Formats: sequence, C-alpha cells, structure tokens
Amino acid sequence: MGSIANRSETERLAALDRYSALDLDADPTVCGITGLAAQLLGVPFATLSFVDHEAIRFKSRHGFDTESIERTPGLCDASIVSSAIYHVADATKNSVTDTNPLVTGSFGLRFYAAAPLRTPDGFNIGTLCAIDQKPRHLSDEEGAILAKLASVVMSQLEFELTVNKVAQLEHKQHLLHGELQQANVALAESEERFRDLFEEAPIAYVHEDLDSRFIRANHTALEILGLKPEEAIGMVGKTLVADTPDTQIQLEGAFESIARGTNTSGVILEMRRKDNGAPVWIQWWSRPAPDGSFTRTMFIDVTDLVEAHKQKKKLEAQNLYLQEEIRGPHFAKIVGTTAQMRDVFADIEQVAPTTATVLILGETGTGKELIARAVHKISKRSDMPLIKVNCSALPASLIESELFGHEKGAFTGATAKRAGRFALADGGSIFLDEIGDLPIDLQAKLLRVLQEGEFEPLGSSVTMKVDVRVIAATNRDLLEAIQGGEFREDLYFRLAVFPLSLPPLRDRLDDVPALANLFARKYAGELGQEPLALLEADMQRLRSYTWPGNVRELQNVIERALITSQDGVLNLDRALPESAPDSAIDSAGQDLGKLMTSEQLQQLERDNLHMALETTSWQVAGKGGAAELLGMNPTTLGSRMKALGIRRPH
Repeated sequence: MGSIANRSETERLAALDRYSALDLDADPTVCGITGLAAQLLGVPFATLSFVDHEAIRFKSRHGFDTESIERTPGLCDASIVSSAIYHVADATKNSVTDTNPLVTGSFGLRFYAAAPLRTPDGFNIGTLCAIDQKPRHLSDEEGAILAKLASVVMSQLEFELTVNKVAQLEHKQHLLHGELQQANVALAESEERFRDLFEEAPIAYVHEDLDSRFIRANHTALEILGLKPEEAIGMVGKTLVADTPDTQIQLEGAFESIARGTNTSGVILEMRRKDNGAPVWIQWWSRPAPDGSFTRTMFIDVTDLVEAHKQKKKLEAQNLYLQEEIRGPHFAKIVGTTAQMRDVFADIEQVAPTTATVLILGETGTGKELIARAVHKISKRSDMPLIKVNCSALPASLIESELFGHEKGAFTGATAKRAGRFALADGGSIFLDEIGDLPIDLQAKLLRVLQEGEFEPLGSSVTMKVDVRVIAATNRDLLEAIQGGEFREDLYFRLAVFPLSLPPLRDRLDDVPALANLFARKYAGELGQEPLALLEADMQRLRSYTWPGNVRELQNVIERALITSQDGVLNLDRALPESAPDSAIDSAGQDLGKLMTSEQLQQLERDNLHMALETTSWQVAGKGGAAELLGMNPTTLGSRMKALGIRRPH
C-alpha cells in the first residue's frame, strides 16, 4: 500500500480549495457514484469524503445520513495519504483503526475500503469509500472497480473546474467588452483622448484599408499578433487569418459587410501569430470610416476562452465514455493456467509498460479484447481511457469520420463538428479491433498517425497532433492479405512491433473446466439460479469438443445449458452442437486423445462447419444462422468456408 505522506498538507488543502469540493452541489453524476459503488461491491454503505484541516466531510452518502465527523486516526485519515487502494478487512483487528469511534461506537464499522480522489498533480483531496459492518476481504476486481469509479468522480470534478474557469473567462470577456464600450464613448468625445487611449488601451486597435492593409496598430494589437513595430505598417491582416474552411467563410462574410459600409460585431477568428505561427483566437469588431477610406478594427484575445471551451467538450466526451465504460465487462478475469496462456501473460507484463504498438493475433472468440484491456490496465496510461473501435462493424463510408472526426458540412448529414476516436484517446490508448478489415484507402492515414502522431479530420485542413498508444487485433492472416493486395505491408510492420498470439481453445483444453465453471457461476447469477456444479462427465464432453468458436462458443454453450437445465442438472445435450462426441472418439474414428495431423484437424473443422450449415439450411449470417450457432463472426465463417473449399450445393 503506497504512501504520499511526504506531500505537504498545506499544498493538499490548497488543492482541495482549488476544486471547491466542499461547496459541491448535489450533482447527480457524482452523487450517483456512491450508490453504484455500494451496488457493485455489495456493501450497505458508501460515501464520497473530503478531508479538510479539522473534519471529514461526507458530500455524498449511501446508507447513512451523517454529514461530517472529526478527523481521527485511521480510516479516512489514513487513506488520504495512500497512493493506492486502502482497505481494512476487519477494523477491530487493525492497530491503526481499532480505536476509531466508528469502529468502537454503535455504528460498528468492520470492513473499510477507499480509493483516493487524486488530482493530476498528485494530491489526494478525498476518498470514495465502501463500508460494511461485517468483516470481509476486498478482491482485486472490486479494488479495480472502486478505483475506476474514483477516476470518474475526479473526471467530473475536473469538468466542474473547467466550467468555472470558462465562467471566469466569460466574466473577464464581459468586463473587457464593457471597457470596449467605454473606449468607444471616449473615442466619440475626443480625438485627442483617443490617441492616448489608442496606444495604451488593453484592447487591440488597428486602422486598416478596405483590403485589410494596416495603416496603424497599437501596442496591444502588436502583442496579440506577434508583430514588431516596424512590421505593422503595410501588413495585410488577411494573411494572418488561419487557412481553415470555417475561418475563411467567416472572413469573407465580414469583408462583405465592410464593403457595404456596415459594422462587423463580435466575430471570432482563428489567427496565426506572425513571429511563430502559433494559433491565436480573437473576437473582432470593425467600423468603416464615414468616407469609406479605412476601417477602425478592435479585437481582444479570446484564446484562453476558446481553448477552455475545447477542453470542456473533450472532458464531456471522455466523461460520457467513462460513464458507459464502467458498466462494461472491464474486470472480467482472464482464465488460463496452460503454458500457452502463461506465455501470453508474460508477454503482457513485458510490453504493457512501454509505448510499443501491440498487434494481438488470434481466432474469433479467443479473448483479444480482454488482452487489449489488460495491456492498457497495467500501462502508464491506465488513468486515461481505452477507446474501442471495431473496424469491421462500421460502414466504410463512416469509419474515417469515426476514427479521425469531421468538420461541420464535411459530408451529407454532418450537421455539427465531431471529435474522432483518436482525439478522444489522446494521452491514452486506442483498441482497433478487426484491423484486417480496415479499408485499404484508410490504411495510409492510419500509417501516418502511427509514424507522425498527426492527422486531419474529415473536411479540415488543420493538422491535429495526438499522443495515442495503438493496440490492434485481427483474426485474419495479414501476410496473406498483403499478398492479395488487401493490406499495406508498411502498415503491417508498424502494427507488428510486438505481435502477441492467442492460442485457440482447442490448443488449451486444460483451461476448459475453469472457464466452464466461471461461466456457469456468472450466468447462474444472471438467471437467478443456484450455481450448478459441472460433473466429470460434462467436463469430459467439453474437453472432447474442438471449439471452432473458441471461448465465446464455450460461453454460449454454458449459457444455453443453464437455460435448459432441469432438476439442478446441467443440460449439455441441447447446448453442445451435435458434432460434439460423447467420448474421446470422433465420428471418423480418430482418437482425440492422440496427436492428429493438420489434414485431420482440417477435416474435423470442415465436417463441423458443414453440419452447422446444413442445420441452418445454409444460412450463414443473421439470427439463427450458422455463424450465430457456431459463435463466430460471419466474415470469419465465410473466410473459413473459402479456405476449406466448402460451397453451397446447387
């Protein structure tokens, strides 16, 4: 259990004050987390606690009404200096907590687990706690759930902090706007007074001709635009405007207004500084002179406001993604004790802490997504999201927008600007499942992201830079796809920096009993049944099957067997495909306990697929099709049929 006790308590309290956590309203997202924590960990009490210099404040509570207690040794006071999950199985048997009033008093606290609410700069401002009045242990999975929920709380607090910053910047803009109005009044009252104000005003002033050529510019304008005094006269302002479609449309409309002799008010433009090309956003007002000879232009720097709005949108998107993700199967255990799986686990531990691209290879249903999650979970990016993209599930016309985002109007139906999955994954990881199905014309764009870390959203000429760790997976033979002109060789070598191969279930049959029992317990709980023990005869039947659909097929078989079970007996008769033998002898008379040639294995697979196709009247995809029966992706089934020479009879 790590400690961050060396951090200054004064600095930690300053961080608590910076987040205004003690003034937190009853935000439904944050307050709902305590109930979710209690539900997922199966405890009666949960609280969101913030620790100041004199008390522990419970800002969200589940199961009790106390709003605060004095700081006492142990529990929250101990967990606030922990860098990891802090938990006590039985507080009466722990020398740090056995004198705490919550333990010795009428409340009778026994089990306590807390995940720190840690700021990006490393200060624990509070904890998300799970409490029980009975002793119990905290599993690794429960600890991971508690930590993930704490990260959601911190994401919401970061979001609230950004919202407050935006409000402050908007207030500052309002004040500057008021100063601008006062300056305009002063300008009308006295030309002499204007000359002094022109140079010293905190607002940028420029006199320019109708083609935006500068006649005069004050000090603030030079500062914002990165101009030297000697560069100002004659500078064409339009050349400093960012060359993006939206900005150019705004600029064209503004100059049309100026040509008509009408004022331009409050237009926000993206500019490029003259000295270093850095982007700067300005809010711009202009008023043509009565004789039309020049234009008075005023602007303020709103870069901080624009960036804050961008950060707010990104946090909203990431927060929504995290809310959806915590309900997914993040912490499903990877079962495997065979030598092949031990090798896989060793590979994960080696590659996860690095930034190397990982290519996960394996048949459909072998658990490639679980492996990708494991790589991300123990990487240095685990505090950031793992963004998922299934390259085969998206239409070719939408996958570019999904990966890289798009501008408003980039294509029919693009009614608003949207960030892509790579932008959402910035600082974290992206999982590209079924990478072998990525259209060939998009593979060059992905290659550029891997090489340079940059791309342009659809319909934009602005280059975005991202820091994303790529984890890809496929069930295809990519070298064969390269030979067929369906996959780029250079992209393959970029993806296969660290290839990680998953064995099919038929090559690790010793893991079948543990997997079957795991699925039996899982689905028994979901179906409201008592867990059913698998008999040795059941295990023998499961071991004797070749599992063309791998772990996913085993999962489906166990679920079907539980649904059709009677009198507490698991029903494998209807759950296992008819080709599953009752003993270790297959229909061809081959002893499955002995080694088989590759030709014999191919014949077994061919017979199994043929039987599934005949059972479904040769329906491959869709509900009730052979792919569903076998627990396979329809695309994978089609590929295997082609490879094995299986054709529908005329």
